[in-house]
Amino acid sequence: MTEPTPVRRRRGRGARERILKAATELFTAQGINATGMDQLSTVANVSKRTLYTHFPSKDELVQAYLQALEDSDLPPLGPPDGPTLDPRAQLLAVFDWEPPESTAPLRGCPFLNASVEVPEPEHPVHQLAAAHKREFARRLAVIARQAGIAAPETLGEQLALLYDGGAARAVALNSGQTAACARSIAELLIDTALAAAHPAPRR
Repeated sequence: MTEPTPVRRRRGRGARERILKAATELFTAQGINATGMDQLSTVANVSKRTLYTHFPSKDELVQAYLQALEDSDLPPLGPPDGPTLDPRAQLLAVFDWEPPESTAPLRGCPFLNASVEVPEPEHPVHQLAAAHKREFARRLAVIARQAGIAAPETLGEQLALLYDGGAARAVALNSGQTAACARSIAELLIDTALAAAHPAPRR
């Protein structure tokens, strides 16, 4: 009987990046709690010792995974007079979700998923997810203020709630069509707020 060839572990530079890549793939596909450190070590092709050298605990790895996603998940803030989309278009662009590339199930917002899988409010992972959601609404409020909306914080919170609700519903229905519906509601909210801030002159 032939002995199985032992798995060779790659060492050296790039181990951290491979671990984060594996974490992103596994946490997205099967969730945080269902993913063990043994599986992460195997998929990243690193030893358990190397894994724990870079991330002494799974919680620290989850935090690093979420932090790596923050910039891509937050509405970008450009200078008010810079070469960017106008504020209304910036707000609506938040709802231009990418359609799924295959028939694989939709996975939704990783920050919402993390807050559900780690429900303790004082847990560092849950706090990171909550801070991200607050920053998401704050950025929307900043853009709404640039548009001249009278109550930007209110609109920012409304749009953030719509975004999160749409993302959760898309997962429940496994349908990318939810994005178009959420965008149409966002357009109504934004235009109503703009009309209230800039009423048409009476004739």
